[in-house]
Amino acid sequence: MKRQLPPLNALRAFEAAGRHQSFSRAAEELDVSHSSISRHVRGLEDRMGVQLFRDLPRGLELSEYGAAYLAQVSPAFDAIASATENLVEFPQGTVWVNSETLFATKLLVPLLKNFSALQPEIEIRLEASRHLANLARYEADLAIRFVRPENHYPGSELISDAPLHPYAAPSLLRAPLTSTRDMLSYPLLRDRTSGTWDVWFALTGEVAPEEVPQSTWRMSSALAVEAAISGQGILLVSDEVVAGEVAAGRLVRLSEVGFREGGYHLVLGESVLRRKAVRVFRDWLMAETAQWRDAG
Repeated sequence: MKRQLPPLNALRAFEAAGRHQSFSRAAEELDVSHSSISRHVRGLEDRMGVQLFRDLPRGLELSEYGAAYLAQVSPAFDAIASATENLVEFPQGTVWVNSETLFATKLLVPLLKNFSALQPEIEIRLEASRHLANLARYEADLAIRFVRPENHYPGSELISDAPLHPYAAPSLLRAPLTSTRDMLSYPLLRDRTSGTWDVWFALTGEVAPEEVPQSTWRMSSALAVEAAISGQGILLVSDEVVAGEVAAGRLVRLSEVGFREGGYHLVLGESVLRRKAVRVFRDWLMAETAQWRDAG
């Protein structure tokens, strides 16, 4: 019996547009023009006699028919992709990774050359942002986020939970530190999300809370690290993200007193591990960062 199948290119265009709920994102994924996606989708609607998308003032959304159709079509595409990958000896394809800026620039980017050497057929497309990509809409395959103990991403995996220690550029220090109190004579850099200096000084037991300077100036974590590297002050930061700067002599640890306030987690999209390329990247990343789990 002959199957009732629509044109494959039209079906791919609908499936990608439905996942992203965006013709532009679908066009980017499939490497075609926006007009091509629109033409394929409209042709599919005409062929089946139903409206798959509704136009909104700020974009579009799936209609009731479109949502029901996508719920059946997407798993079929996943199954085809999985079956195809199982026939391929070496993993290949593109893996989209969305990461917090600090982790991306200081830890992940320097490591990616090692991954490319091991897996030249896998392309890593890395985006850095403060906001978690919408994995349900396939804006990324994987996301990396700093997670505090009170928060939780279901199904996420711990990448690193290295403790925070005070770091500074060697050029900042006028003389060797003889006590924790000596740090009070230098600017204490703060990022936007934490009040960690109060916690850290309390752990040392050498400085009373009222003696800790309460600066109102805060910056992003990535900018705070750069400020420390340029000798503008002392920063409390987790060991893994400044390991490269320490190895290069641009930062030095000023104390062995440290504590944890959370850790970086790998957040995975639903069913994303069906793809061999994603599994390979995930396994590589977990192996590369193993030293930073329960470290220190």
